[in-house]
Amino acid sequence: MAETILDAALLMTGLGLVFAGILATAYKFLRVEEDPRLDIVEDLLPGANCGACGEPGCRAFSEKLLAEETIPAKCTVSSPEGIEAVADFLGVSAGSVEKVVARLHCAGGKGFVNDMASYIGISNCRAAHFVNGGGRDCTYGCLGLSDCEEACTFGAIEMNSEGLPVVDVDLCTACSDCVTVCPVDLFKLQPLAEPLLVQCNSPLTGEAARDLCKVACDGCSRCVMDSPEGALEMKNGLPQITHPQQTQANATYRCPTGAIQWVTKNQFSESEKDAMENLCLTGTSK
Repeated sequence: MAETILDAALLMTGLGLVFAGILATAYKFLRVEEDPRLDIVEDLLPGANCGACGEPGCRAFSEKLLAEETIPAKCTVSSPEGIEAVADFLGVSAGSVEKVVARLHCAGGKGFVNDMASYIGISNCRAAHFVNGGGRDCTYGCLGLSDCEEACTFGAIEMNSEGLPVVDVDLCTACSDCVTVCPVDLFKLQPLAEPLLVQCNSPLTGEAARDLCKVACDGCSRCVMDSPEGALEMKNGLPQITHPQQTQANATYRCPTGAIQWVTKNQFSESEKDAMENLCLTGTSK
């Protein structure tokens, strides 16, 4: 018995030495030399690992920078000074990128959508949506339980008095955390230079849409008719912006519910909110 145990131990030891030799040889001949600048570039970045640059983290972004496969300006979290520091160290141009922000495709706050049931449970949107769609008449809209606000690493989202998230475009880095966490896919990343925004997510049309939400798109197509040809088109009961560069503010003028808005900066500013409330109260278009 003792000899059998000893033989087994020697065999395992021998196998271990063989595999160790194989690994050591593989490391020697197959290892990839790491650019010594990698750690320095990573240290110059903010270390948020948010993914806004399109990479899984700051180190991966640093590798792309060293390979000249991206530009420093793609880091939307860095300050202008931070971006210039990276560019100066690498001896490249900082470049420029179009400002992209998260936009909420819903305007159905507490004053516009009724509750069909009281939700009592875990206070987050995913839990409420899983149980009964959130308890609101419109199951396609914002549930107002602040998942997006909590998910935003940069403090760019705050809930307003209507229970809707407001995105501060100056703080938004387009990291897409709010896009990921929303259970009804209400957030979209949109260039700040494209101010036309459809503030509805419901596929319903006509009275079926308006009965659930006072500011829902009812599919009347007036915005499409009032826009340059090809700029907008109706799809699944909602206007889709097909050519953003051709959109004009007059697309919003005859909207009977205010579901399509020309947002110049932060969504749901006080003036825009007042105009929308007046529109719903009078029932007349702008």
